[in-house]
Formats: sequence, structure tokens, C-alpha cells
Amino acid sequence: SLLRKVSTPEGFLAAPLLEDNYCRIWTRDAVVCGLAALSSGDEQLIKTFERSLDTIWQNQHNTGFIPSNVDPVNNAASFGQSVGRVDTASWAIIGLCTFTLSTGKAAIADRYREKAEKAFRLLEAWEFNGRDLIYVPQSGDWADEYFQHGYLLFDNLLRLWALELASRVYHEGYAGKALTVRKVLENNFFYRSDQQHWYSGSLLRQKEAAPRNFWWMGFNPALVYNQFDLQANALALLLDLGNAAQNALLFNYIRKLLEGEQKMLPSFSPVITKANWEMHELENNYAFRFRNQPYEFHNGGLWPVWNGWMVMALQMHGENELARQLLNNIEQTVSKDEVELNECYHGQTNQSCGVKACAWSAAGLILAEKGVALFRDIKKKDLTR
Repeated sequence: SLLRKVSTPEGFLAAPLLEDNYCRIWTRDAVVCGLAALSSGDEQLIKTFERSLDTIWQNQHNTGFIPSNVDPVNNAASFGQSVGRVDTASWAIIGLCTFTLSTGKAAIADRYREKAEKAFRLLEAWEFNGRDLIYVPQSGDWADEYFQHGYLLFDNLLRLWALELASRVYHEGYAGKALTVRKVLENNFFYRSDQQHWYSGSLLRQKEAAPRNFWWMGFNPALVYNQFDLQANALALLLDLGNAAQNALLFNYIRKLLEGEQKMLPSFSPVITKANWEMHELENNYAFRFRNQPYEFHNGGLWPVWNGWMVMALQMHGENELARQLLNNIEQTVSKDEVELNECYHGQTNQSCGVKACAWSAAGLILAEKGVALFRDIKKKDLTR
């Protein structure tokens, strides 16, 4: 019902509210909503996904940038404020390829083939050193008011997914790069005592102090981030990164998180407080108002969309009991808002603390219920043209 409410002739709005630019077609939100549409089988929503893709790709910058969002009223594209968005290029390709593989309608993939190639060239340029990992500036992805920057797992996983999908829609030339990126990610984002070839000397020096029971949020020349990144770890599972031993460590970590009073998993954990140096970064990094108080928004907030992705990831790996527990917790939390589906919830009280009627919260619930079938179906298909 909410996804139908935010459906427009130009695509999915982030929310039906005239607040903080939510009433626009956001690339990442629209693609997540589109994946939910494909999972649901709802023809009306699938058509809205196709219109979203048209809006996104028709507003590509001539250098290859993909819009952060597009205003449906005047068709004005934004590519970010203080910094551009790195993740949108991968999201746009993921959307294009999943739509094509799921529906079998190759016309849209053909229409935007050259634009997709330009986006891939831009992603390669963002490696800066030709060593297979893109470098993400602060505020360069969905967590645009958080503090991380550098070689971030989430954005590099999105690129990996885009490459693997494109290899089955366009040509096999993308497969070789995808395999290389996969190996670099597996070798450098999870602690391994036997790993000999770390990405850099600075990473080799820092690895002993890094987390050992989940995939790292990322690293840069100065540090390895210790925060647990929910969305990156969910995507790592969905893309079958790593091995059974690493998965077991991650599943145990998730179980422990859910043993507390939190009904959902925090997008980033642990929470940053005034006692942490990172709080200074948060306090100065926002667009409209400061939202990253402890346990809110990116700072330990609980997001239905990414929790839905983790439910899907757990199901993919046969962790059905854990997946059911998390899904039940999500539904109990959002039901307090009389199905208004908030953007995020407080990490201690479970009370809503974000924008109401958030479309990709609805998408997260749909993907938690139905997304596994879509992922498995897409993995079987090859429409190479």
C-alpha cells in the first residue's frame, strides 16, 4: 500500500512528504523499492520501477555520475551537496540488470548500455590506484551523515554485485573484474591469521586490532574501522563472500546482539557518544539538522530496510530460526506506528525517530518476506547480449 502511495509517473518517491527532499526519486531508495516490487510480482509496482530506472539513467551526468536524487516536478537532478555519491552508480546498474534478468525485458538494458559502461568506467577511475577497490569520500553513500571514508566494504560490495549482474546481461568481460574484486574483498575485510598479501602496509600493521567476528566496515590509510556495519554484512552474506567459518562467527555475533533489548539490529554499532572522537565528526556533518544523537539515525539507529536485508541473507544461508526471530522483531517494532513504517527507530527504546511513511522501510519488509526467491531466481539467469 505504501509503495503504491509513493508511485508516480517518474518513479518511486522516498516518502510522500514535503520534507528534507524525501519527495523525490532517490536512486538507492528507488532501486531497493524496485527489488521489492519484483519480489512482490505486483505489475503496477514493477512498472513504477521501470519508470524509476528511466528517470535515473536519463539524468546521468555527462561524466558518468548517477544522480543522488531527481525532483519529479522540474526534473532537476542532484548529485550530492558537500560531496558526490559513490554508491548510486552501482545501485543504478544493479537496478537495471535485476529488472532485465527478472522480467526478461532486455530493451531497457539495451537502451542504457552505453550509459552503464560509462558508469563502470567512472567506478574504475574511483579506484585512484588501479588496485581494484573504490575509495569512498565521507558522506559518499547512504550513510551520508556518518563519519566513515576510505575503502568501504558496502560500496565495494555493491560494485561487485553490479559487475556480476552485468556479466550476465551484457557480456562476460565484466566477469573477470568481478572475480578480481571478490578476491580482494575476501582477502582484506575479515581477519585472517594466514593472509599474506594485505592490500597495503598500513592495513597489515592495523589488522591485529581489527574486529574478528564480522566483516569490517572498511579501512583507510590511517585506521581499520571497528564498527559493525549491518548492511555490509548482510550484502556479504547475500553475495556469498567468505566461507562457512566466517559465516558462523557472524551468525553468533548477530545472535548476541539480539539477546539484548534491541528488537532490531543497529545499522552501525557500537554507538558513538560524547566520549568518542567520532562524535565531533557527526556533529558537524548534516544537511538540515543534527540527527545522530546516540542510538538515533546512523548512530545506532534501527532501520527496517537493512534489517529486512539481513533477514533475507539469513534465509539464504539456512539460518531460518534466526531469520524468523529478526523478522518477528521487526514486525513488532513497526506495528507500534500503526503501519506508518518509520525510516528508523531508537536503538534503546525502539521508538520511531525518523521520517514517517518511508518507502524503503516497506521495501525491506517485502524483501524479508519474499526477496529470497527473487535472489535465487536471478542467480540462475543469463541474458548475455
